[in-house]
Amino acid sequence: MTKNAAGQHLFVVILNWNGKKHTLSCLSSLAKIERKNVDLQIVVVDNGSTDDSVEAIGKKHPQVTVIPAGKNLGFTGGNNIGIAYSLRHHADFIWLLNNDTIVDRHALSFLSAFDDPEVGACGSKIYFAPGREYHSDRYKESERGRVIWYAGGNIDWDNMLASHRGVDEVDHGQYDQHGETSFITGCSFVIRAHVVNRIGMLDDRYYLYLEDLDWSLRIKQAGYTTMYWPSSIVWHANAGSSGRPGNVLHEYYFTRNRLLFGFRYAPIRTRMALIREAIRFLFSGSPVRKKAVSDAFFGRLGKQYE
Repeated sequence: MTKNAAGQHLFVVILNWNGKKHTLSCLSSLAKIERKNVDLQIVVVDNGSTDDSVEAIGKKHPQVTVIPAGKNLGFTGGNNIGIAYSLRHHADFIWLLNNDTIVDRHALSFLSAFDDPEVGACGSKIYFAPGREYHSDRYKESERGRVIWYAGGNIDWDNMLASHRGVDEVDHGQYDQHGETSFITGCSFVIRAHVVNRIGMLDDRYYLYLEDLDWSLRIKQAGYTTMYWPSSIVWHANAGSSGRPGNVLHEYYFTRNRLLFGFRYAPIRTRMALIREAIRFLFSGSPVRKKAVSDAFFGRLGKQYE
């Protein structure tokens, strides 16, 4: 029988890449979190930073375990180092948390979701950090900090697109009901350790983007549910290390990984549409998209663009 989350070992895995300022702020917010009788261990994996992040974190937060990866292993490779460390040290739950986040002191309320043994993973309600909204001129000052970035996820299988429920909306309590969600974002993704042992870690073929979508579906395929838990609140600076959506890094990995994901999970009709779209990109797309499609077709996965 699965035990209640109280008294369990929760490991927080934070990936850092030249994000010293963000990471230190995130760690400071974690230091104030209400721990709910949970043994909380924090692991920072550094992806080869050159901004003296490792030294600064060690000096300001000596209780945090810092693991230098030595080079940039991407979101998947870096987080997998932290996941493997957590498993070796007998974690019961592993919380992947973006370094460009600030957590509410009650963020661990998501552990209540795991009172149900069928729940394999859970995610928080996530707001844009004030001033980091996609459309920052749309909101009143009084609304900043309550603009939703993620309140559950939806997958449009016809067009092979995943979207965040509630994105850009000011929170008026419209998404305050917890429940099952199609996917959990890697920005704040807590998973049972024994589920990781069953389904495996993040798929390194993705390197960056859509790996959280893949992990969510593998959890579901193993017979578990993925939950959205709105009383757990996180603020996200939004692409603090990789740049805002729309840059060439995002364009390459999103284009390539959408094909990788779609060919694995999408219905046949959608796969055919993806092939037609990919051929169009090969003939008339940007150079970045042409490379992304070519790499997807020839199995050049993992880190292929920087």
